[in-house]
Formats: sequence, structure tokens, C-alpha cells
Amino acid sequence: MIEDQDVRILAHLQKDGRATNQQLADEVGMSTSACWRRVRALEEAGIIQGYAALVSREQAGFAMSAILHVSLERHDAKFVDEFVARVTKRREVLECFATTGDADYHLRVVVQDMAAYNKFLDEFMFRIPGIRHVRSNVVLKEIKSSVALPF
Repeated sequence: MIEDQDVRILAHLQKDGRATNQQLADEVGMSTSACWRRVRALEEAGIIQGYAALVSREQAGFAMSAILHVSLERHDAKFVDEFVARVTKRREVLECFATTGDADYHLRVVVQDMAAYNKFLDEFMFRIPGIRHVRSNVVLKEIKSSVALPF
């Protein structure tokens, strides 16, 4: 169970992952040593999985984003394992979710442009064995994009 002080630490780190331990301790109302111990415990427990910079997709040259709805022909372990293994290795695939509903998987993909997306589909997605169909939704505008949990 996450305690209230952990929630305060996590909420602040989600806003500013570069905060020093002193800044974090001041923000959450703890001593620096107690704060450091709590952060280490959260890291060791796997609650804090790592630290990263949030990069502007478009500013970094990835002008196109798409959501792919992927259905497999069969759900035997061979096809599922191969699909998962291939998708997890592709840098263009930022997220992959196994889902219920019309599609077996939903992927969020980013690429430089439409030509790169077409190449991604032709040279990668359409060559994975066992895929029944892939439906694409091109993202026209990002209304909200967040990785922060709602503490």
C-alpha cells in the first residue's frame, strides 16, 4: 500500500523528475534523509521504474503518429509470442496493449512522415505471420497526452 507521503513524493516527481532531494523534501514536508529513504524504497519496490525526459514528438522530427488496431488470425502461443517479440523490438512502437473488443492489440506508433509510416507497414507490420488485419487511425491532433498518474 502506498502511504500519503509516498503519494506526495510521486506526484511531485511526476511534475519535476529533476528536482534535487532537498527540493523534493522541502516540497513534500520531510527531512532530506527521510525523503531520500522513501524515494529509494519506491525505486527498490519497482513503483518508480526509472527517470526520463519528456521530448516533444514533433520538435524531435516525428511529425506523424498513428494508433494501430491489430487482429491476429489465430491466438496460439506461436503467433502471439512472435507478434509480441517483434513489436517490442521496434522503436517506432511507443506503446502496445493487449485489448478486448474488435482488435487484439492497440499500438501507438510515431514516425517522421507518411512515407516512413508506409514503409513501417509494408516492411514490418504486414510481414508478421498470423496477422489477420491492421486498421490505422492517423492522429490529427493530440488533445491530451500525459504519462503522469492521477495522484
